[in-house]
Amino acid sequence: MTVKSRIIVVLSSLLLVACSRSTMYTNYQTIPLEGWSMDSVLRFEVPVTDTVNAYDVLLHIRHTDAYPYQNMWLFANDGGKTDTIEFYLADDRGRWLGNGQAIKDMPVLYRENVVLKDSLYILTLEEGMRDIVLRGISEIGVEIVR
Repeated sequence: MTVKSRIIVVLSSLLLVACSRSTMYTNYQTIPLEGWSMDSVLRFEVPVTDTVNAYDVLLHIRHTDAYPYQNMWLFANDGGKTDTIEFYLADDRGRWLGNGQAIKDMPVLYRENVVLKDSLYILTLEEGMRDIVLRGISEIGVEIVR
């Protein structure tokens, strides 16, 4: 996938979030100031009351200018299957993508049109950047919208 294609995917994700949608769940976990340790697993437990309608699962990455890279890799697991996700936080010229000033909020579409079958949806996230401690990330969030 070319850099232009990736930027288009990122911008499309932003447009997707900008549209008014019905939010079923939103939660953020704060990353310690010293950074996100590579052995730290974030766990989101989402109570599910609607097992009929389809939802989109978005990840939100909040970071500061101290984040040292253009892109980010995450390992996500939601029921036994681990996905490796790559997305961009900055363009080719180093300009941050996403919303905000001192802290940028970058939404990333993780799953689209998912019907949540169980009464509890569990999603775990790990940083996949190979840094022992990844600096510059302030919060990681999960949003589920209809």
